[in-house]
Amino acid sequence: MNTSLIQKYNIPGPRYTSYPTVPFWDEAQFTKNKWLETFKTSFEESNTEQGISLYIHLPFCESLCTFCACHKHITKRHSMEDNYIDMVLKEWQLYVDLMSTKPIIKEIHLGGGTPTFFSSDNLSKLINGLLEPSELHNDYEFSFEGHPNNTTKEHLQTLYNLGFTRVSFGIQDYDATVQKAIHRIQSFEQVQKVTEWSRAIGYTSISHDLIFGLPFQTIKTMTESITKTKLLRPDRISFYSYAHVPWVKGVGQRGFNEDDLPKGDEKRALYETGKQLLTDLGYEEIGMDHFALKTDHLYKATINKTLHRNFMGYTANTTQLMIGLGMSAISDSWYGFAQNVKTVKEYESIVASGEIPVFRGHILTEEDLVIRQHILNIMCHLETSWENKNLRFSKIDIVLEALREAQKDGLIIVDKESLKVPEEAKPFIRNICMGFDVRLHESRPETQVFSMTI
Repeated sequence: MNTSLIQKYNIPGPRYTSYPTVPFWDEAQFTKNKWLETFKTSFEESNTEQGISLYIHLPFCESLCTFCACHKHITKRHSMEDNYIDMVLKEWQLYVDLMSTKPIIKEIHLGGGTPTFFSSDNLSKLINGLLEPSELHNDYEFSFEGHPNNTTKEHLQTLYNLGFTRVSFGIQDYDATVQKAIHRIQSFEQVQKVTEWSRAIGYTSISHDLIFGLPFQTIKTMTESITKTKLLRPDRISFYSYAHVPWVKGVGQRGFNEDDLPKGDEKRALYETGKQLLTDLGYEEIGMDHFALKTDHLYKATINKTLHRNFMGYTANTTQLMIGLGMSAISDSWYGFAQNVKTVKEYESIVASGEIPVFRGHILTEEDLVIRQHILNIMCHLETSWENKNLRFSKIDIVLEALREAQKDGLIIVDKESLKVPEEAKPFIRNICMGFDVRLHESRPETQVFSMTI
């Protein structure tokens, strides 16, 4: 890896799970009614063929992990589960009441927080409640995030019986010093146990989340973590760059000194080491930050060019409409984004009053829609084209000018009306997408709001 390029392009930038990215949403022009109109339009256009996706945010955690930048609620009071589940189901019913026909569910993902904070009974109540007014798509897929320390065999069996076939376990790192710094202590033996339970029960896709760039990580500790991962051979691996955003309220990223973080070339060396080890083990790199065995749906989606990216990250399922339920959850109708209020108390209060708890969002312009597709193409397929008139937009010259330096550095190959990212330029995908980010060009934030790109 060219270290001078890393130094040059390692700047703050979005992860592009959406376009426009959240800091550039036009909230002044947004209303809940406008959002609901886009929701209804998208539902009518896509429900019959594609079905819809549901993301359920289950925010409770018993303790705070200091690497985490998610919206969560720290508590040991499991009595909070009951009302929260009731409110999620009530929110779902508020959306169902706006639908002209039965929703066809293609995808459900339980994220957090810690979904396995919730009891098996409450998770069963949740899923049955979501499915009751719905039909299932012929090609549906259900997945959830599990904490190795509190995911029980009962959790796994209950959710499998309800149709779940994918589970993702948050590992992060196996080194004791790193685990202590990020306040996420779990043994390899515990991870091995839940992974083997999952396989025995029948889960067809097991994923492990690893993070590079954590405090006190070294090439040696990274190698040891992946050597242990090799013994369990999960179907997928999410190999995320640690997003250091301590200025964001509530993330808790203050459990260590910033000098303890690997930076620049050192951090990138962690990724290159991990990538090589994973490649040697037979994993294929998928888009950005993801690896999968050739037997996994994510790899097959890459080969078939059906890979999709949304607020849940990369997925093998493409749906135009994704409804986010729960505190802070984000919904995506393709034509608009909407985010729910960010505290449990406010969320439950608004839903109890019979209102959809959206507090901000963005309605996409025609230009937004075109740029969004280009960024999605680059993120998923490493190429895009504006040869088709539907993907042309007036500011393409501004984009190409913004990417001129990247072209000189060999990060992109530009033809008359197309752009490709060479395999060796994958580490710079976020930077390349930034070239298309017209809203970022027109209004750069005065303070840092994004994590570093590399």
